[in-house]
Amino acid sequence: MPAPDVPAAEVPAAEVPAPEVSVVVSSYERPESLARLLEALAGQSLGADRFEVIVVDNGSGPATAAALDRIAARSPLRLNRIRHERTLGPAGGRNSGWRAARAPLIAFTDDDCRPLPGWLAGLLRAHAAGPRPGELTIVQGRTDPDPADLARLRRTLWARVVSVQAADGRYETCNILYPRTLLQRLGGFDDSLLPRGLRAAPVGEDTDLGWRARALGARAVFAADALVHHEVVDLGPWGKLAHTTRWAGAVHLFRLHPAAREILFRRLFWNVWHYMLLRALLSLAGPRWLSRLLLTRYLRAMRGRAAECGAGTWAVPYLVLEDLLECVALAGASLQERTAVL
Repeated sequence: MPAPDVPAAEVPAAEVPAPEVSVVVSSYERPESLARLLEALAGQSLGADRFEVIVVDNGSGPATAAALDRIAARSPLRLNRIRHERTLGPAGGRNSGWRAARAPLIAFTDDDCRPLPGWLAGLLRAHAAGPRPGELTIVQGRTDPDPADLARLRRTLWARVVSVQAADGRYETCNILYPRTLLQRLGGFDDSLLPRGLRAAPVGEDTDLGWRARALGARAVFAADALVHHEVVDLGPWGKLAHTTRWAGAVHLFRLHPAAREILFRRLFWNVWHYMLLRALLSLAGPRWLSRLLLTRYLRAMRGRAAECGAGTWAVPYLVLEDLLECVALAGASLQERTAVL
């Protein structure tokens, strides 16, 4: 008598080959962007049987669940879904994802990203060629602003633009790969890095993880061919100004990890623009020839910055205001955390 067919749900998990890499995405209230991400993952050059995708619905509304239902019904992806009734923040969502993963390597990206077809294959090649033992090699992939978004916007003056062109110590989870054993040793992301005091939003949990990994001897290699396109969001003039204050929460990281000051310009300034602004302001107390020289250099550089954003000289006062607000937020957080970042 022929053996009865075994329903798919009853096939033992051991018969399903373990994936080589697990892609973990924590998603919150971006159903359309999430759908684009999963479509991009379905187009990876790496065979669909070699990786799994774990999506953590991190307390989103019903639109995200509906989008996942539609995708799961037709996608070739090995898709695992985890649902949180309330958001646990970026750290908590990612922790749920990687802990449910079956692969020895965990690739993180975000729901506002579109990995190019060679993304996963590029991460795996770079990890295999890494200079450290497998569990101590992190791979940071390249992230560019989405060209489609840049073509749509007249200017990026008021836009949130993400670009990662080197393994520079920030360890952004829009495009990074960790060995699972390393995540286990670290205990994953620190979900206690939540807003407090002057902090406007959770920030820096990915950078904190990377620096804790470095303390164990891990190092990051850069994979330029593991490319992700990151969504460019036009925040508008007021939204962009409000967005600058969120980086105050990052000051806490430099108290936890003093060596991370290598990220900062001259180990003190958030970026070169803050340095140039404060230098120009301080020059006003010096000789007239010096203040005239430094102010001229500063304004010339700011005109160039405005032009790179697709704007004219009229945008210079806006950029100065943006930098001032950011400096004030960082200075306030520096007082709170008793560590200087400007």
